[in-house]
Amino acid sequence: MTTADPQGVATATSTGVIGAAVVGAGYWGPNLVRNISASSACDLRWVCDLDLARARRAVGRYSTIGVTDDIDDVLRDPRVQAVAVATPAHTHAEVALACLEAGKHVLVEKPLAWTVAEGEKLVDVAQHLGLVLMCDHTYCYTPAVHEIRRLVRDGEVGDIHYVDSVRINLGLLQPDIDVFWDLAPHDLAILDVVLPEGSRPVAVSAQGADPLGTGFACVGYLTLRLEGGAVAHTHVNWLSPTKIRTTIIGGSERMVVWDDLNPSQRLTLYDKGVEVEQCGPESAEVRRRDRTVSYRSGDLSAPSLSEREALDAVVSEFVASIREGRAPLTDGHAGLRVLRILEAASTSLRQDGATIPLGDLGGIGR
Repeated sequence: MTTADPQGVATATSTGVIGAAVVGAGYWGPNLVRNISASSACDLRWVCDLDLARARRAVGRYSTIGVTDDIDDVLRDPRVQAVAVATPAHTHAEVALACLEAGKHVLVEKPLAWTVAEGEKLVDVAQHLGLVLMCDHTYCYTPAVHEIRRLVRDGEVGDIHYVDSVRINLGLLQPDIDVFWDLAPHDLAILDVVLPEGSRPVAVSAQGADPLGTGFACVGYLTLRLEGGAVAHTHVNWLSPTKIRTTIIGGSERMVVWDDLNPSQRLTLYDKGVEVEQCGPESAEVRRRDRTVSYRSGDLSAPSLSEREALDAVVSEFVASIREGRAPLTDGHAGLRVLRILEAASTSLRQDGATIPLGDLGGIGR
């Protein structure tokens, strides 16, 4: 059950099932196929890939879902209102734009596009046509990040002093992007939804190494200077013998540790901190010498979190935003903010780690 708006864009009603398609059946595409197929709110009609055999494998031997190697089959089908794009990163903008111009709502695997200019065009076209453009920042839809966002935004963490994240493992080396563009979007997207107003990134610097001679950085360190003087640091690495996925958020009231590889205790909250008492109006040197430092060491707690596949929540948010005519949590603007940081990081990398001002990111988080 669909309706058409004055511009001819097919949209699902508040209760109708949304006809969907997945374009790209490589590494991430099959996960989208599985989750969209499992959603009672979606009717997956097409899986499209240049490798037809790969598309068939994604849907399964006995599936009735259509497979094609021609995206025009998807674009011409009036039963398809929404398309999930999981093609190689450098093709995201081209494929997403074709879907938008065909009147389809679009979910794009990260990164949103290859350049900021491409990302801006996607955002403008989606806004002009009244279509949902959503970036698949999957980690933003985990129960852990949802709880961290609540803790930070409700003031339970206090003022943000620093964020320190590590995302390392052995592989997978990508043929067309460096480790920053492959792994850092996850952490940048998490910052985008977690940090409150007044803590947005204002500058970035990046340092990387290519010890294998691949032509792309395989090990990288990204530092963001935040409003208010705080700092966020991310370590990304394709060459680590161990897999680590941790984030530490240090606040004036509490500290949060997220270990995504520990399902029994993903989040730990520490009632710990450092307090510095300044003495008198003397010079900075005197204040440093005479300051009183006290350490607070209180209880720790581990909030109980539900277990839900993040991509299932991504699909639910995509469907809800279409039905309700609203922007999703990780909309095109969120994808564009992450893209601007990545592009600035690439500039910094070319300039031996120079600090690159970010300018106006258009607000961070929602």
